Amino acid sequence: MVRTQQLAVGIRGESRTWLVTGVAGFIGSHLLETLLRLDQHVVGLDNFSTSTQDNLNEVQATLPAGQWDRFRLIQGDITDPATCATACADVDYVLHEAALASVPKSIEQPARTHRVNVSGHLNMITAAQRAKVRRFVYASSSAVYGSNPALPTREDQPLEPISPYGASKAINETYSQTFGRAYGIETVGLRYFNVYGPRQDPQGAYAAVICRWSLDLLNHKRATIFGDGKNTRDFCYVADIVKANLQAATVENPVAIHQVYNIGSGRAISLLDLHEMMQALHPNPSGEPDLLKPVFKDSRAGDARHSLADISRAQQFLGFHPRSTLEEGLRSTMEWYQHSRFLTPVMA
Repeated sequence: MVRTQQLAVGIRGESRTWLVTGVAGFIGSHLLETLLRLDQHVVGLDNFSTSTQDNLNEVQATLPAGQWDRFRLIQGDITDPATCATACADVDYVLHEAALASVPKSIEQPARTHRVNVSGHLNMITAAQRAKVRRFVYASSSAVYGSNPALPTREDQPLEPISPYGASKAINETYSQTFGRAYGIETVGLRYFNVYGPRQDPQGAYAAVICRWSLDLLNHKRATIFGDGKNTRDFCYVADIVKANLQAATVENPVAIHQVYNIGSGRAISLLDLHEMMQALHPNPSGEPDLLKPVFKDSRAGDARHSLADISRAQQFLGFHPRSTLEEGLRSTMEWYQHSRFLTPVMA
């Protein structure tokens, strides 16, 4: 708590301009809300291909009067170098979140994944370097590790991605570190594990498990588990992801820069146990326990069997310490979906 307060005070004490790519997305909208609450100026870049104006509307509705005026939206695409250059002009920090963040979709569309995730990343870091931004913080992924059996996963373990999405993030890390050596731009990469929380889109075939199951349970539908349910994941609440980004952007220790960090909770849970926990948080009011038993389907290509982050490096160099327990995060997430636009209306 003390570290979080110190971080907030430090950022609020010096008004800067931040560029958030993918600003209308799940993580991007949370970054926007936090930065505006800290009295920062924010430029947002989004093409709205996988995000929604609804997220921005919600941020605006929750802010005190006047804070929204510090936000400027650019509707554009990171695959366009000119748009990236415009977005980076007069910016102090870049938080690069925009991507096609789906393992299954990358299996189906590898070329599109490369164009958005790799070429888009190269466009953004080139524009940031030319604009002389203070620091470029970018979202990587635990997908870079693939199915490496060593757990917990450390940053120095081999990168063995098993999907085009994981490969795209590994390439982005190489580009970022190369740009640091070649051009001197300060970069920090964050290897997200499984992020969840309010505003995550639960619709579509590739929705993340917690948001999808939240909606299923609230609509009294059976959840789908791909595989036997014994596969494990490290789930990290979105508020902790936001904190990691702000710490990465503002850390002063030079040793902490030009590095990549695991960002997760440091704890793993099986999908079977996760389903049981979520069902306990939202019991079936019909009294028919069989109704909400999960449906099992074949495992999906590109999905790792287990994931668990070793976050000791982020703790040491960034001061990153997740605050949210899984139960707290699940409760907050499910409460949000209960009043969200995604919930099926109950017919009278």
